[in-house]
Amino acid sequence: MRNLETELKSNAYPGRGIVIGTSADGKYAVTAYFIMGRSENSRNRVFVTEGEGIRTQAHDPAKLEDPSLIIYAPVRVRGDYTIVTNGDQTDTIYELMEAGQSFEEALRTREFEPDAPNYTPRISGLMHIDDGEYDISMSILKSDNGDPSSTLRFTYTYEKPVAGKGYFIHTYMGDGNPLPSYEGEPTEVEIAGDIDTFTQMIWNALNEDNKVSLFTRFIDIKTGEYTTRIVNKNE
Repeated sequence: MRNLETELKSNAYPGRGIVIGTSADGKYAVTAYFIMGRSENSRNRVFVTEGEGIRTQAHDPAKLEDPSLIIYAPVRVRGDYTIVTNGDQTDTIYELMEAGQSFEEALRTREFEPDAPNYTPRISGLMHIDDGEYDISMSILKSDNGDPSSTLRFTYTYEKPVAGKGYFIHTYMGDGNPLPSYEGEPTEVEIAGDIDTFTQMIWNALNEDNKVSLFTRFIDIKTGEYTTRIVNKNE
């Protein structure tokens, strides 16, 4: 199990990242989602609340260029399910689960982002809390080492996740041209502290130049009640 703070500090550009796990006391389902940016268009964003979830929004609408891959709802809630993703596949998962399909089936209709030559992976997470039971699913859709003719699909399921442990998946292994896609299973990381400690740790560990916004949520596994924090570099 890795130290999340160390993981973040050691990578100047992990891109977008999802952490899902369980608090150290076992009481809360925990998630974090962050976005980073290198271009002015990517950095010109904030997280805003939308219903029980969040949406990205241009900080300065006059500077917004191409909204297609940067304006979306990263978090939506459907009953006992909380969906967290790095793109508009949040809506795909929500809508197809409404139609009776599974998380994995919904993502079969999608692939990596069409942003050649990076072909940024689509990363997704699903938290299911029902009557005191909690389980996690995570997914990554990526090109085959930069070859857009082949889509690699990986889904990971964690039943009864252990207290104090989380799973971290992000889009890039580091900075580069093209950007190298994430490799391997979601990284096991330690979840420690309350929501404010957790939020501050992640925000402070992200690269100062590249970080844009952070969302965190602690969900009471028994009651389903949740607490949320949002941090935006552009205020």
